[in-house]
Amino acid sequence: MDKELLAMLVCPLCKGKLKYHREADELHCLFDGLAYPVRDGIPVMLAEEARQLTVDEKLHDSPGRTGEA
Repeated sequence: MDKELLAMLVCPLCKGKLKYHREADELHCLFDGLAYPVRDGIPVMLAEEARQLTVDEKLHDSPGRTGEA
């Protein structure tokens, strides 16, 4: 995902920062606990298309954790 595009994107619900997960091709919002899909390189920023993050995903993404996903 293009870093400039990622820097401009925010969660459509809370306007918070998103974290890109290359393996899943998703953008995660920790505040709302949602994962937005990226399809054919295009982020789908619709709450109806997002899935709920699991507890493990939330813990893995938590700000206190070091390293990138």
